Amino acid sequence: MSAFFEYFSGRLGRGNEQIHSCHEMMAFIQEVGFLPLLDSGIYGYSAEGVLAEECRFVQFDDGTWEWPLWQWKSAIVTESDCVYGKFFAGKAGFISRDWWPHFCNWRRSQHPLPEEGSIEDAILSMLRSNGSMIARELRAACGFTGPKMRSRFDSYITRLQMACRIVTEDFVYPRDKHGREYGFGWSLLTTPEHIFGHEASECDSTPQESHQLMLNHLTQLLPTATEKQLLKLLK
Repeated sequence: MSAFFEYFSGRLGRGNEQIHSCHEMMAFIQEVGFLPLLDSGIYGYSAEGVLAEECRFVQFDDGTWEWPLWQWKSAIVTESDCVYGKFFAGKAGFISRDWWPHFCNWRRSQHPLPEEGSIEDAILSMLRSNGSMIARELRAACGFTGPKMRSRFDSYITRLQMACRIVTEDFVYPRDKHGREYGFGWSLLTTPEHIFGHEASECDSTPQESHQLMLNHLTQLLPTATEKQLLKLLK
């Protein structure tokens, strides 16, 4: 049991009960406000870190695998009141809609809109024109089709997500000849304005006020974390 989960479970009167279902994870994201998907650098502070043992990743002898958290992602993103993307030091995670305006306010102040004619601008323009696009289709439409282009394109997408310009709307899975979904799925990318509207990303606070509010919240949420670790989450 991580110090983070022990502390937060105590505040909520959970005892030491961990997360066993998608519904519980949705509620937990609303409670904490910010939740990285996997290792955040702060012990136990992630969606993976609060799961019950039976919900963790398992690989079987025949090469197949089972990972409930990964299977929950689509439902969490589409059915709960949160935003998903690579927001935390280039790693994926969830942010509740209550905290999104502050997070967006701060990040966009640090990462203004890309310059007109830049690669990032071209990617955003393509996405805005189409509303939503699977990542690999967006990559092809933007001309990233040559050798080693995927990793280069992915770095641009990560920067745009860190800047709160792109979010993940859902996940699309390929199907086998029997019509069954398989694999890890493809991200369906969009802009927050397209999926939530312009008002959802607006905030009355200054960027500095938003940053301080989030830092105060994370300090209470993660009492054993260092200031350096907390600032890294918001950087």
